[in-house]
Amino acid sequence: MALTTDFAGIEPGSRIAEPRQDYSRYRIVPARHPGRLAGSIFATLVIVAVLYSTFTNPRWGWGVFSQWFFAEPVLVGLGRTLLLTVLAAFSGSILGTALALARVSRSPLLSGLSWGYIWLLRSIPVIVLLLILNNLGYLYATITIGIPFTDTVFINYPTVQLLTPFAAAFLGLTLNQSAFFAEIVRGGILSVDQGQLEAASALGLSRRRQAFRIVLPQAMRSILPTGFNELIGLAKSTSMVYVLALPELFYTVQVIYRRNLEVIPLLMVATVWYLIIMTVLSIAQHYIERYFSKGAVRNPTPLPFQAFFRRFRQPLPGISAGNDTVWKVGFRDAAALRAAGGAVRIHGISKSYGLLKVLDTIELNLPAGSVTAILGPSGSGKSTLLRAINHLERVDDGFISVDGDLVGYSQKGDTLHELKESDILKRRADIGMVFQNFNLFPHLTVLENLIEAPIQVRGLSREAAIQLALELLARVGLSDKINAYPRQLSGGQQQRVAIARALALRPKVLLFDEPTSALDPELVGEVLDVIKELARTGTTLVIVTHEVGFAREVADTVVFMEGGHVLEVGPPARVFNEAQHPRTREFLAKVL
Repeated sequence: MALTTDFAGIEPGSRIAEPRQDYSRYRIVPARHPGRLAGSIFATLVIVAVLYSTFTNPRWGWGVFSQWFFAEPVLVGLGRTLLLTVLAAFSGSILGTALALARVSRSPLLSGLSWGYIWLLRSIPVIVLLLILNNLGYLYATITIGIPFTDTVFINYPTVQLLTPFAAAFLGLTLNQSAFFAEIVRGGILSVDQGQLEAASALGLSRRRQAFRIVLPQAMRSILPTGFNELIGLAKSTSMVYVLALPELFYTVQVIYRRNLEVIPLLMVATVWYLIIMTVLSIAQHYIERYFSKGAVRNPTPLPFQAFFRRFRQPLPGISAGNDTVWKVGFRDAAALRAAGGAVRIHGISKSYGLLKVLDTIELNLPAGSVTAILGPSGSGKSTLLRAINHLERVDDGFISVDGDLVGYSQKGDTLHELKESDILKRRADIGMVFQNFNLFPHLTVLENLIEAPIQVRGLSREAAIQLALELLARVGLSDKINAYPRQLSGGQQQRVAIARALALRPKVLLFDEPTSALDPELVGEVLDVIKELARTGTTLVIVTHEVGFAREVADTVVFMEGGHVLEVGPPARVFNEAQHPRTREFLAKVL
């Protein structure tokens, strides 16, 4: 009551003017961090003590160190160490990558062989492996290549002459490196989101292109730190080849100090050279990691000379109309982007995950150029049905056809032949898909996301693909984002780029898996506007959505699903106003 009385005399909207405080004359005292200061003093004392002890103790023998540091025998041994490191790292990385891809292969024999190789080579110590290879001539006197079980021989060479100490060292380090590197690469591959593979498959990219353009570049962010750690370990492991009497850096230093008895100075020679090698490798790691972190951060630090080389890039072709003008024109006036829609026929398909049946004898006919909205509660099988249409999910029973061509099969008379993965990928290009979580390739720019599939799948020239990408980006209002990475875009912008990427293949059918569910409410409208324009282009659209108002406005046909069954199919006016199935009426009563 007292509070009300205090303010009762103040008129609404009135303010009491307060004198403005001038802080410019105040002195600022920085915050004190006594713990940080104590730590700095301790670190300084340690550094000074170590340096003083190192450079004032005559027993370190710095004169002997300087005498031998650039000596010819040491430099020759250093060169042999570097050569072994480079050769074993290169060959081990290639073999390790091949082993990792074999480990994730769908062939159980190939995967098992790779696992056995990795298990064996990781179990054998490097020094034991080197000694076995050096004595391989005892087991196999000659290495023979010819036709098995015949007298035809192409090559017959004594093992001892072929496996010299250097060859044995190179082979041993390569085999050991490849086994460990294979697991590093496999871990990187497994770290890439599964949605990236699905997006690449939906675009029709070949398995090889998926691996080397989409998966491995993203996996490199996980591979590089551990991979370079393994590479540094390899450089130090070259010291083990002393057991083969191979005069690399460490062996050479050993020979010298056994003659002059200056053990510490000579070991310091080897130590400093190893430090230099590791420093160079660490600097290389830093810049390579920055290169492969493209798209991982919103504001990446430019690489050295990046601005200089950018001057020599060929400028992108321009767009005849500005962003706003083209956006207002809409897709219906873009004859070059218009695709003939395909008729989708779903013939009694069923799909189960173990004991859970998610699709049960689904029958649907979707005319060419139609817009179909699929509604239903979560877990009703909507997304599984959508993924079955473009064969991302293989159905257990039934068939799906687009314009009479069975998805995943070829027909010869009364016989159906299941297509190979490469043929499925080619046909999948006619069935575009826009994912709920966008699934843009984060390491590629917006332009690179759009031109990848047209070049690799449709065979367009780079210039034609870029021109098409510019046109599509203009029509979704994102021309100014052409060189941005997905992480630098909002959710609505990412979804519009995903729509443009799917359209770049000019598909007959375009599938949308809840395209607005991952967006903030204020971003939903901009994506729905793009889909509304698409509905007028003639492309067959199939949309899984919870946006009932949007489905009422845009769809020709509404499908209601629950429990893996299609309960109701019909035009929006009838389904929303006069639904026949009681479960449909109950669902719509809650969402309308």
